[in-house]
Amino acid sequence: MEAAGKRHGLSRSIARHWQLYLIVVPPLLFFLIFKYYPMLNAVLAFKDYYVTKGIWGSPWVGFKNFELFFENPMFWTLVKNTLFISFYLLLAGFPIPIVLALMLNEVRSRKFKRAVQLVTFAPYFISTVVMVSIIMLFLAPRLGFVNVFLNRLGLDSVNFLGSPGMFSSIYVWSDIWQTAGYSAVIYLAALAAVDPTLYEAAKVDGASRFQKIVNVDLPGILPTVTILLILNVGSVMAIGFEKIYLLQNNLNIANSEIIATYVYRIGLLNANYSFATAVGLFNSVINLVLLFSVNALARRFSRSSIW
Repeated sequence: MEAAGKRHGLSRSIARHWQLYLIVVPPLLFFLIFKYYPMLNAVLAFKDYYVTKGIWGSPWVGFKNFELFFENPMFWTLVKNTLFISFYLLLAGFPIPIVLALMLNEVRSRKFKRAVQLVTFAPYFISTVVMVSIIMLFLAPRLGFVNVFLNRLGLDSVNFLGSPGMFSSIYVWSDIWQTAGYSAVIYLAALAAVDPTLYEAAKVDGASRFQKIVNVDLPGILPTVTILLILNVGSVMAIGFEKIYLLQNNLNIANSEIIATYVYRIGLLNANYSFATAVGLFNSVINLVLLFSVNALARRFSRSSIW
């Protein structure tokens, strides 16, 4: 009786709000077709793929592809480079949009605030290829703007992109310059939702601007910060492939070769699709474990989490 009552309630709800359910159908179909259905083909990681036999007709090889990756002499170098660049970007890039949003929130001049937002937000719309071209032009050993400036100061030219030790900093700080303004918009929206009475109470108590930021602004945006931090940590192994691949050269490859670029070179260019799928699945599993772990920690130590 209870189950029948629930089904009747559901059918009545659908009949009453069918427009809302109809709106949900397209995104639901999108995720089912383009996200969940392709997951079935992850079995390719456990097979020796032959084009003529197809995915399901190819023979099973178990964990052979994973063993080949783990036993590869490049394995620990790839993992080290991937984690180092990812956590470098997270530690350096995550706080900057928060600071930028807090600073813009304190600006009283609308014109100046809009100008700063425009300048910091505009780089986000630059494509990866154009961004890499700008970096190469600016850091060129002979005619690059940076080296020309160093020469004017009496210093020798530096081959920035040819130095393995400089690669991670070039990647991280150029990425921060490109995305900080866009990320700050999210925190500005969270700051706009802070209860104005809290600012009035702080003003009555004689709080300074810095004290308002610490005691009103930061607690107000803490749930947003926590959620974004969880999502960022959950994707540390999925660092952007295009930009790193375009910035790579034979001189800096020792520090710039990551799992994604290695898979492209060995797995896709050599048509070793089973190996490429295995490494991709390994990446996804690590990201999933990190996501669940960080979410559990956030749920334990704060009231904000994804689920």
